[in-house]
Formats: sequence, structure tokens, C-alpha cells
Amino acid sequence: MIKSELIQKIAQENPHLYHRDVERIINTIFGEITSALARGDRVELRGFGAFSVKERDARTGRNPRTGEPVFVESKRVPFFKTGKELREHLNQHGAGG
Repeated sequence: MIKSELIQKIAQENPHLYHRDVERIINTIFGEITSALARGDRVELRGFGAFSVKERDARTGRNPRTGEPVFVESKRVPFFKTGKELREHLNQHGAGG
């Protein structure tokens, strides 16, 4: 599912809300999660999971085409850990759930 499909589904399930308002809500939620992660904060959505930032050290990688060593700078990457309820739901219902 992509963001526009999520917005469409929520708008359909909540006919009392305007589509533009649902879009604004979703964009605000994602924006706040992004801002919190950029500050180095952790975002926890109980039952769903937690977003955090992990630090990756600088390292020497390899160019997959040539095999040459390449320096890869340190970086911060987003990390998501599923919550217990989400894990249980996935394991009860499988991919088609």
C-alpha cells in the first residue's frame, strides 16, 4: 500500500471527513514522525511498533560492478521494530490476513 492508497482507504471509511483533511492528517503524522527521528527521538506507537534511528559507522565497502574498495561515510538510518500485537496479528493471519 502506498500513501495515496492509505489516504483513500481512510477517507472511504470515514465519509464525514473531507479527503483533503484526511490527507492533511496523514501528512502531519508522517511529518511529526520524521521530525522526531531527525532530532534523534524514538517514536512508539503501542501495539504497532517503534521507530528509532541507528548510527552506522564509516566503513570500506565494495563497488559491486568493479569490486573496487569504496569508502562509505558514517550515517544515520531509520529502524522499525514491530510491536507485540502487530507481530501476533501477522502470525495469526499470514500475508493474506
